[in-house]
Amino acid sequence: MAQVGAESLWLLIGTIGMTIGTLYFVGRGRGVTDKKMQEFYIVTIFITAIAAAMYFLMYTGFGVTTVTAGGEELTIYWARYADWLFTTPLLLLDLALLAGASRNTIFTLVGLDVFMIGTGLIAALETTPAYRIVWWGVSSGALLVLLYFLVGTLSKQAKSKSTQVQTLFSQLRNIIMGLWLLYPVVWLIGTEGTLGILPLYWETAAFMVLDLSAKVGFGMVLLGSRSILEDATGAAPTEPEPEAEVAA
Repeated sequence: MAQVGAESLWLLIGTIGMTIGTLYFVGRGRGVTDKKMQEFYIVTIFITAIAAAMYFLMYTGFGVTTVTAGGEELTIYWARYADWLFTTPLLLLDLALLAGASRNTIFTLVGLDVFMIGTGLIAALETTPAYRIVWWGVSSGALLVLLYFLVGTLSKQAKSKSTQVQTLFSQLRNIIMGLWLLYPVVWLIGTEGTLGILPLYWETAAFMVLDLSAKVGFGMVLLGSRSILEDATGAAPTEPEPEAEVAA
């Protein structure tokens, strides 16, 4: 177990933020009875719940280790990769469900994603600086291929949906693309990329902000309109709560 320093502040904020997001999504899902609609709430709740657990693991110092690369000791938060290994496929699943994607498309996206995170973890644990960059390049390449599928195949499948659903899909797709492209940049200029332009304190803060935006922010946009999810799944419109009768 490695010692967590001043960056523990950002890990605590991440833990609290993901926990609040989880509780908010649980509240949003109350009263949803349609099974297809429930899938969105279940997946989104698991995304932030897993992230909250992993952030708490990093905050307590259990989810962190050290690696010596090029004679320099690096702090590696392995729990961050465990978080991404589970939550990023779930984010893609949410997007695929909204687009009405085929099973083959979902398998392709998840496979690319797992490969991307796995090779990213290899980069983080590699002890030779040059090889760290090579594995970072492999992981980043997988990310670009994944985003290509989002823009191409998945976007085409979403065109069969209504205009409202297509608009929501485009918003969520763009959130993922914009935020996910920043992850390898932060990694490269931070301590894990051995460049050290971004010290560990601010590297941890940057990853925390990206994680909250990509998980809680994504979920809030996705679950923000129940009527659009009803449209996407073909669920019957939710009836408003009957007004209480006032005694004369």
